[in-house]
Amino acid sequence: MADSTTTAHIVIIPTPGMGHLIPLIQFSKKLLHHHPYFSATFLIPNHGPPPSAAQITLLSTLPSAVDYLLLPAVTFDDLPPSDDVKIETIISLTAVRSLPSIRAAVKTLIDGGKKIAAFVVDLFGTDVFEVASEFNIPPYIFYPSTAMALSLFLHLPKLDETVSSEYREVAEKLLIPGCIPVHGKELLDPVQDRKNDAYKWLLHHCKRYRMAEGIIVNSFRELEPGPIQALQEKESGNPVIYPIGPLIQTGSRKPEEDNSECLRWLDEQPSNSVLYVSFGSGGTLSHAQLIELALGLEMSGHKFLWVVRCPNDKSLNATYFDIRNSDDPLAYLPEGFLDRIGARGMVQPLWAPQAQILAHKSTGAFMSHCGWNSALESVVNGVPLIAWPLYAEQRMNAVMLHEDVKIALRPEVGESGLVERVEIAKVVKCLMEGEEGDGVRNRVRGLKNDAEKVLSENGSSTISLGELANKWKSTIV
Repeated sequence: MADSTTTAHIVIIPTPGMGHLIPLIQFSKKLLHHHPYFSATFLIPNHGPPPSAAQITLLSTLPSAVDYLLLPAVTFDDLPPSDDVKIETIISLTAVRSLPSIRAAVKTLIDGGKKIAAFVVDLFGTDVFEVASEFNIPPYIFYPSTAMALSLFLHLPKLDETVSSEYREVAEKLLIPGCIPVHGKELLDPVQDRKNDAYKWLLHHCKRYRMAEGIIVNSFRELEPGPIQALQEKESGNPVIYPIGPLIQTGSRKPEEDNSECLRWLDEQPSNSVLYVSFGSGGTLSHAQLIELALGLEMSGHKFLWVVRCPNDKSLNATYFDIRNSDDPLAYLPEGFLDRIGARGMVQPLWAPQAQILAHKSTGAFMSHCGWNSALESVVNGVPLIAWPLYAEQRMNAVMLHEDVKIALRPEVGESGLVERVEIAKVVKCLMEGEEGDGVRNRVRGLKNDAEKVLSENGSSTISLGELANKWKSTIV
């Protein structure tokens, strides 16, 4: 048994993607803040491109008791052209091909005297369990998305056996334990083509989830009562589920960010008057959709702050692995658009300080791709959503936020395959000024209060994290 002077060490292995790295870093900070007898090392698999400035900046915020090691890059020379390989396959293969480096790094930590209490891998990292088993270290999964999506992961092997067609071809909505029924076409991307390697990889991971000692999920009971209750039922056969969310990047404004043009612009706007528009670090729109969005925002008559990226007509997640692009995104906007909107809107190329924007008093709504980090940031700040999902599990998130929790409105896709300008203007007006928008706003403010409570000293998420920490601490002899 560990005494108070023993430092228990945690090895954390994220798979590629900022949406995976951000919550794991927040998790490590929260763990060490509440339980300072831990230390940790991030072993970061590398799929080729050098870390972006955003990743390096994020890693620089780690506490002194948390180290990180960028593992040697793996190669994919044997794979078909990248357009034919889905991101879930790349992510999974990156973890598998990094196993020798992970094994060597863990041996170095142990030889250096580290008492490793647990391996924490994220949702596509279950092959790392092989190394955990070799060193007799308990494996855990950190699930960075919703309890609803986690319930699907644990249920997918059964669904795979009982449904013979593609899930999108099933007429009735599919039932996932504890969750609102959902159409097959709204399930996460890698299940949409069961013949693709991405689905095979997903199923491979899902079948291994019950090998984990526990699953840490970035959500909380008040936000997802049905899924969390179903996940925690003893008869489910699931590993122990630890809801410890919401984990988000903090929104405190740093002095150097007073020079941020978009924050200065927000300072000049009335309270709750601005629609913030952003599709995350990995999301991209087609050029035709970008035009419709611009004209819809113009047509709405409301103030907006839009983080715009270069369009991509081939992929909705073109910037998932790397947001760097030498093109000027403003060049793709409709002719005369910036002149016509004048001071009513602000268009910010490529990136903006989202945590600070969502915490700002002038921000009244968020048009989002429904990435879970962004959705939680909205909840914590009490900002209602317009749900515009693009890829991964975002359509499932949109269903939950719109139909179940009811803190988002969702525009309809037109016959053209685009969300058209008139629909965009309508949904913006509905949220910013309509009676339905008032209801959405009131519900999200209630969840903001719930989020504060679960993260308080005696809150359910703090208690859940404490149970996990005590279990880890007890494994150190």
